[in-house]
Amino acid sequence: MIYRNYRNEKRSLLGFGCMRLPKLQEDKQEIDYEKAQELIDYAYSHGVNYFDTAYPYHEGQSELFIGQALKKYPRESFYLADKMPSWQLNSLEDGKRIFAEQLKKCQVDYFDHYLCHSVGKSLEEFIKRYETTGVLDYLREEKKNGRIRFLGFSFHGTPDVLEQIASRHEWDFAQIQLNYLDWNMQNAKKQYDILASCGIPCIVMEPVRGGSLCNLCDEAAGLLKAARPNDSFASWAIRFAASQPNVITVLSGMSAMDQVEDNVKTAADFTPITEEERAVLERVVAAILKTGTIPCTGCRYCMDCPAGVDIPKVFSVYNRCASTNCLPISLGKQSDFEKNRKDFLQAFEVVPEKNLPNHCVRCGQCMKHCPQSIEIPDRMHEIAALLATV
Repeated sequence: MIYRNYRNEKRSLLGFGCMRLPKLQEDKQEIDYEKAQELIDYAYSHGVNYFDTAYPYHEGQSELFIGQALKKYPRESFYLADKMPSWQLNSLEDGKRIFAEQLKKCQVDYFDHYLCHSVGKSLEEFIKRYETTGVLDYLREEKKNGRIRFLGFSFHGTPDVLEQIASRHEWDFAQIQLNYLDWNMQNAKKQYDILASCGIPCIVMEPVRGGSLCNLCDEAAGLLKAARPNDSFASWAIRFAASQPNVITVLSGMSAMDQVEDNVKTAADFTPITEEERAVLERVVAAILKTGTIPCTGCRYCMDCPAGVDIPKVFSVYNRCASTNCLPISLGKQSDFEKNRKDFLQAFEVVPEKNLPNHCVRCGQCMKHCPQSIEIPDRMHEIAALLATV
C-alpha cells in the first residue's frame, strides 16, 4: 500500500468509504454484516487505514457497523472519519447531541477526522448552521479536548462558495468530489486549485462517480482497453484522483470483494497518470457526454421521496440504457427503434410501479439535498414521458 504523509502520519492512498456497503436486500439499506466485515478485514490486512462514515449513510446504520467492524483492531492503527449532518443543525444542542451519539455508535473516544458535512449550498447556509448556532465553536472545543483530531468539511457546490468557506476559517483538510469526468464538468479542477491555494489538504470522494465510471459506453470502454488492456476501468479513475499532489487519500465506496481487491491492487502498485493517458481520458469524457447520461452518483441524499419515486434506481436504469445505446430514439432504422423500445421498457421492469417516475409531483424536496444539483423533477418527468410514449 502506498501511503501519503499527513501531519507526520501515514494515510493509506486508498480510503474505505462506508456509504455503499453490502446489503441484505437490494432495495433496503440494512447492511450485510458478515460480507461487509470481510471487506473491512481484507482492506485493513492489506494496508488500508482510513475509514470514512457519516450520520445518514445506510439510514444511520453505517456508523453502527464500522464501530463494530473496527473494534477488534488497535485504535491507534486506523484513522476514522465521521461527519456532522449540516441539514439537521438548528441549535447548539442538536450538534452536541449528534456528536455524542456518533461517538457512541462508532464505539470510539475520538474521531481522527471530523467534517462539517456537505456545506456547499451557500455561505449564508453555512453561517446559519455552524456559526449562528455555535456548533463550529463547539467542534473546535472538542478538538482542543482531543475528541476531534483534525477538523474539516465536505463540499458539494460552486467554486465561489468553496472559496468563501475555505478562506473564512482555518481548516485541517477538506473533502471534494473529484474524478476525470467532473474535472471540468463539475468544476472539480477549480475546487482542487482553490484548496491547494489555501494550503488545505484534499481528500477525494466519488473518484468512480458512484460506480458510473466502471459502467462505460462501448466507445469509452474501447478507448481504455486499447490503452491499458489489463487494467480495470476503476483503476483509471482511482489513479486519476490519486495523481493530484495535494490529495491525502482517495475514498472508494466498495460493496463487493472484487472491488476491494482491485482498488487495493491499484493503490499498492500506484503509478501516476501520464500526459498520454490524460489525453485518452479526455476522449473518454467526450464519449460519455455524447450518451446523455444523468450525473447521479446514487448517494441517496434525495431519498425518501414523499411521492414514493425511487430516484436513484430510476436514474440508474436510465443511465444504463443510455450507456448501452438503447434509448428509444427515432433515428436510424425502424427496426433499431423497435429493439430499443423493447429493451428500454424491459430495463424499467426492475422498478416497481409505485416507484416509477410518473408519480413525481414536483414537490422539490429532493432538490434540497442533491449534491450534483440535478434538476430531478424535470428529469423524472422527461423519463416518465419517454416511458409513456414508447
